[in-house]
Amino acid sequence: MFMGEYQHSLDEKGRMIIPAKFREDLGEKFIVTRGLDNCLFVYPLVQWKILEEKVRELPTSHADTRSFVRLFFSGAVEAELDKQGRVVISQKLREHAKIEKDVFVIGVSTKVEIWSKEAWEAYAVKANESYEAIAETIVNIGI
Repeated sequence: MFMGEYQHSLDEKGRMIIPAKFREDLGEKFIVTRGLDNCLFVYPLVQWKILEEKVRELPTSHADTRSFVRLFFSGAVEAELDKQGRVVISQKLREHAKIEKDVFVIGVSTKVEIWSKEAWEAYAVKANESYEAIAETIVNIGI
């Protein structure tokens, strides 16, 4: 399980350190793709396969489904860590997440998310303001 938040920076080659606590669970190779809310999603291969199976079952007759699947999978890249625990984030993925230098790497249960520092801080402030209301909603749906 991935949890916690860590702040890092990209170097001039677009590489960033993956927190040591995440490396073992991510494995040697993993998938980085466009996420939601202007972040990147990082999946261990096992979780990626589970997600891929679920997506295959979605009805392709819906235009929104087709669009989501196209963008989600076309942005996906198989990545691996170098000997220093760094991963290269492609220019296209950096553009999607508006990442220039400073990033937050957060654990979100079965995946990792990579956010630009500015986007994560803005999101966290907004989410914290409504955290209790969100919690109440989640309780009402049985979680």
